[in-house]
Amino acid sequence: MKNILLMLLLANILYWMWGLVPNEEAQPGVAFVDESDMGPPLDVTTGRDSDTVASVGAVLGSGEPSALEAVVGRSCVTIGPFRESADADSAVLEYSGEGMKAILRATTGQIFVGHWVQIRNVADEAEANSMLEQLIAGGLPDSYLVHTEDEGMKISLGLFGDIEGAEKIELQARSLDLPAEISPRTREGEVFFVDIGLPPGKGAGAIIEKYGQDRVLLREAATCPQ
Repeated sequence: MKNILLMLLLANILYWMWGLVPNEEAQPGVAFVDESDMGPPLDVTTGRDSDTVASVGAVLGSGEPSALEAVVGRSCVTIGPFRESADADSAVLEYSGEGMKAILRATTGQIFVGHWVQIRNVADEAEANSMLEQLIAGGLPDSYLVHTEDEGMKISLGLFGDIEGAEKIELQARSLDLPAEISPRTREGEVFFVDIGLPPGKGAGAIIEKYGQDRVLLREAATCPQ
């Protein structure tokens, strides 16, 4: 019993001495760190300038169209060629009225005149006269001989604005065993294009539907309005 009391007394003394040991808790203050231990500085604007960062902020904050354009870029469409400036002017007015930047641009180019039905590679005038007799007898009295510098003699059977009319004459001549063919006839002159800047999110589907895929240039083929 006496030993048990001594052990309890010793335990109390040890507990009291443990309580006297200071408890080092984390305290607020200033820590001094050697700069060499921190590694290289972090550049948070690598790859974009301050104007770009400002544009991004404007887009996220205010949604201004100019800021959005600076971030995502702009697509362009070119319509043409137009043979008449009045037709190009109408397109400029239409798309400018829809809030797009549209500019008329004039240049020199090849203007389509029509579908030319002809017999090429005529050897001489004797062969030409024989062919003309066949054509007139076969119901094509408007045929005539043409002398050209680059292709020599040929026989013209007519110039047509629509391909259907040209094909009809071609087939009629071929039924007479004459090698008629159709080729596009062009001339050099002033043509007109309309360059349109599409705003972000605006596609060119309606423009293609109106003017046809052959007269609408997209992406790298298009010219942006200046």
